[in-house]
Amino acid sequence: MRFLLDAEQRAFAGSLDAMLTAADTPSVVRDWSRGEHGSGRALWGRVADAGVFGLAVPEEYGGLGPRPVELVVAFVELGRHAVPGPLVETVAAAVLLAGLEDTGPAKRLLPALASGEAMATVAYEGSHALDGDVADTRLALASDGLRLAPGHGPVRRSLDPARRLTPLTAGGELLTDAPPLGPALVHARLATAAQALGVGLALLDRTVAYVGQRTQFGVPVGSFQAVKHRLADAKIALEFARPLLFGAALTLEPADAAAAKVGACEAAYATARTALQLHGAIGYTAECDLSLWLTKARALRTAWGGPRECRELVVSGGGRRW
Repeated sequence: MRFLLDAEQRAFAGSLDAMLTAADTPSVVRDWSRGEHGSGRALWGRVADAGVFGLAVPEEYGGLGPRPVELVVAFVELGRHAVPGPLVETVAAAVLLAGLEDTGPAKRLLPALASGEAMATVAYEGSHALDGDVADTRLALASDGLRLAPGHGPVRRSLDPARRLTPLTAGGELLTDAPPLGPALVHARLATAAQALGVGLALLDRTVAYVGQRTQFGVPVGSFQAVKHRLADAKIALEFARPLLFGAALTLEPADAAAAKVGACEAAYATARTALQLHGAIGYTAECDLSLWLTKARALRTAWGGPRECRELVVSGGGRRW
């Protein structure tokens, strides 16, 4: 199958890329890592104004969706620019709320998610949720169903400083005793895979530029055959992940979403290792912007299902009906 984005989808990606380039996202990421959310919330509002979160929200609740292909297009750009915040979790929460039989919670909570007025996070009760300290809507998957968590515990750091983790407070309003987890997990894995693909593409672009400028023995490092092979391997892995991602956005099958996540996250992780090696010692330093993408590639690899779990689902072919 040959899959190409149409002119409108390419223009959408281009507009997001231009907006995020002008936003100086590395400084926003560093603010977010310190718990200073002002610049991140401002950027979140601009992303929402571009319609990104509305792509996961049905029209009857103030959204534009569901439009999974466009959502994937958007999340590739969000990953390319390392935008911080509970991006995937807001999408997962939107799909969860939209799928409830009781439309009351959806009418109450979804318009604010679509417009960007609110952020959401979602996690199993007792585990750690991403950015629970800043999220306005906290969904806890409890033993008796889906609940609105009334608060959160202390912040913990992950290996990606911009991914701030908090335990959710037990209790809260019960929204349903049978949450539609399947569709939410598919969308979460798609968005995570798209974000990872964008991270990998950014790492590759930065590394190609760097080895073209750095010289050794009087010539650019990028002219060495061994360096070219490493970059070519990274490029091929990322390009092979792309059709898996967009194919899964078309089918919305759980096994396809798992395959997309494995493909994109493993490609991004391999590209991160190549980028780190070819940048030399400076790649390890927090002061180097490269580190913002390196740590994100590693964190996304295990978010919403690690490689082993997703591979097992792909091999079994299971989960195609919820």
